[in-house]
Amino acid sequence: MAYINRSLENILVKRFNSAKSVAITGARQVGKTTLTKHVYPDVKRINLRNVTLYNNAKEDPQGFLESFNRPLFIDEIQRVPELIDAAKVILDDVSTRGNYIFSGSQKWELMKGLSESLAGMVSIMELAPLSLREIYNIKFNDAFIPTNDYISKREKELVKYDNLWQIIHKGEYPELYESDLREWEDYYSSYVSTYIERDVYEIIKVRDFNTFYKFMVSVAARTGNMLDYNNIAKDVEISVETVRLWVSILEKTDIIFLLEPYYNSHLNRAIKTPKVYFRDTGLAAYLTSWLTKETLENGNMNGAFFETFVINEIIKSYINSGREYKNKIYYYRGKDKIKKKVNGEIYEEENEIDFIIEENGTLYPIEIKKTTNPKSDMASAFDVLDKDITKKRGTGAIICRSEYKLKLRDNLYALPIEYI
Repeated sequence: MAYINRSLENILVKRFNSAKSVAITGARQVGKTTLTKHVYPDVKRINLRNVTLYNNAKEDPQGFLESFNRPLFIDEIQRVPELIDAAKVILDDVSTRGNYIFSGSQKWELMKGLSESLAGMVSIMELAPLSLREIYNIKFNDAFIPTNDYISKREKELVKYDNLWQIIHKGEYPELYESDLREWEDYYSSYVSTYIERDVYEIIKVRDFNTFYKFMVSVAARTGNMLDYNNIAKDVEISVETVRLWVSILEKTDIIFLLEPYYNSHLNRAIKTPKVYFRDTGLAAYLTSWLTKETLENGNMNGAFFETFVINEIIKSYINSGREYKNKIYYYRGKDKIKKKVNGEIYEEENEIDFIIEENGTLYPIEIKKTTNPKSDMASAFDVLDKDITKKRGTGAIICRSEYKLKLRDNLYALPIEYI
C-alpha cells in the first residue's frame, strides 16, 4: 500500500528530539501507527491489544518497561494506564530525549493520565484523518487564518480540487487512499462495528450495539447543527442522561467535536448551545445512507456536509502545524434574526456566523457557503462582532466554491476552498 506523507512528520521529529517522550492521540485508523513506523522504522513497537503483552504489562508495569530498550513505541497505552506511572519512574532518572512514543485512540483518558503523571516530560500531539493538503501532496503547512499575509503565502501553492464532492463523500481515512481495492461501504461497516465493539465497549461496557448504532446515525444526521440532547433522546428512545454520556464517548474517541458558541457580556442575545460536527464526512455519509457522491452533493444535507468538511479542514491546518486550536474557535448565533429586503420584500434569516477564529485578541469571522457566486451580504452577521469592545474584528472570509479569490469589501474576502 502506498504511504501518504503526513504534515505532522516534521513536528513529530522535532518534538521527539526535544522532549523525553511524545504521545500521539487520534481516532481509530487515522494512521498513528503508520506515521510512527514510517518516521522511526527501527524503533520497536509494542501493541497492547496483544493479549500476552497486555497481561504482562498489567501484572508488572515497571518490570515490563524495564525489559525493553529505549526508544520504544507503545501503542494503545490507554489499555494499561499503569504503564504511564511506570514510565514516570524511568523518565525521572534520565536526561535523554526521545525515550517513548505513546499512542492511543481514547484521547481524554490518555491525556488525563499523561498530564497528571508525565507533566513536563511528554509532548502531546493529535493526528487527524487526511487533509486535502496531504491528499494533494501540498507542502504548505501554516494554520488557516484569513489575513493578507496568509493569503499571499497560500497562493504560492494552490492546487485545484476538481473532485471535491468525491472526497467529501469518501471521507479522509488513510486506508481508503492507500489502496484502490478497499470498498467504501465495506470499510465503514467494519469501522463502525469495530469501533462500537472495542472502543465504546472498553469505556462503558455497552451491550446494546444496535441502539448505540442508531444513536450514531441520529448524531450524524445533525452534523453542522446545534446539539439538542432531548431531540436525540426521543429519536433513539433513550434517556437524555444516556445521550449526554454517549455524546461524551464520541468526543473522547474523536468521532465528533463540539463547536462552542461565542458570547460575552456585550453579546447578551447570543445562543449558548454548542454545535456538533463529525470529524469525518465519509463516516457521517455512511451512517446517514448517502451511498454515492451524487446523492450527497444534490441531497438536502449538502450544505451541512460542506460546512462540516470545511471546518474540519481548517482545524486540521492547526493540528498539522502543531498549533493549539481549542479555546480559539467558535461559532455565533443570535436570538434575533436579520431582516433583509429582496425585490421589495422583507424576509428574515438566522443571525449566525459559521466559524470564528480568535487570534491575539482579534476575531476572524468565516462564513461557509457551497455557492460559486458569493455576495457580501452573506456576511451580514459579521457586524455583530463590532459590539464586543474587548476584541478587534479582523478580516472576514466567505469560503465557497468560487473559481477565484474575490475582495468583496475592505475587510472581507471570498476564498475558494483551495485557500485552506
